[in-house]
Amino acid sequence: MDTEKNRSVPLIGFIGAGNMARSLAGGLLRNGWQHQRLILSDPQGEQRQAVEKALGVTVYADNADVANRADIWVFSVKPQVFGPIATDLALIAQRRKPLIISIAAGVRTADIERWLGGNLPIVRVMPNTPALIGSGASGLFANARVDAAQRDMAESILRAVGVTVWVDAEQGIDAVTALSGSGPAYFFLVMEALIDAAVDAGLTVEQARLLTLETAVGAAKMALEGEEGPAVLRQRVTSPGGTTEAAVKVMEDAGIRGIFNQAIAAAARRARELGDLFGKHA
Repeated sequence: MDTEKNRSVPLIGFIGAGNMARSLAGGLLRNGWQHQRLILSDPQGEQRQAVEKALGVTVYADNADVANRADIWVFSVKPQVFGPIATDLALIAQRRKPLIISIAAGVRTADIERWLGGNLPIVRVMPNTPALIGSGASGLFANARVDAAQRDMAESILRAVGVTVWVDAEQGIDAVTALSGSGPAYFFLVMEALIDAAVDAGLTVEQARLLTLETAVGAAKMALEGEEGPAVLRQRVTSPGGTTEAAVKVMEDAGIRGIFNQAIAAAARRARELGDLFGKHA
């Protein structure tokens, strides 16, 4: 039986029990959240059993079982099915008026609110895959109905798996999607290219992989833990006439900055297009 203290803690319900929901729930538990104040739903029996075994929380087959109990709904479903799932829960949403948190890529707050019947506090989140190992970087946007306490709660949930950044306008989430949402793939591509180049230069695949990954980790730690920005750090390791200067010149001459600018712009543009598509056809 819940104690009075337990009942004062919001009950968080995850609609969908996939990898990101499991990551968030696991992060909350590691940070001291009570098992009995977390519930999830998923239609797949094997998924429910796996999550219950891994996290020690209750997982329901029916989304309505979570919606009828939870104070905070975290939608962790594929954007293509968000509309029908939310519409089915609209009557419960209007009765309970929960805080809605969406981690579904590309789905806009206006569409979520419309599907759930309107007049609800909604926080839209763009997490990224490193959240699965507790090193995520998430962008958040709150609609006008989200109060200060609800903003704090949404932030605390996402900070369980990494850092958070709030954007003032929802279109900022498209930029977040292009940078941190898609960003891990950019770094993986750079790693892949470096490994291939190092092998061509004479190293074995194992040697190239280890040196590439450790160099990436070390550079990231220096940028995170130091006071100087990346530009200063780059300049410090680029001695005039040295090997680093020769390599950097090749990349600059090839237009590396313009390539990343075009890549970010293309990803943000596609994010806007997908938002239009999900809202139109749901």
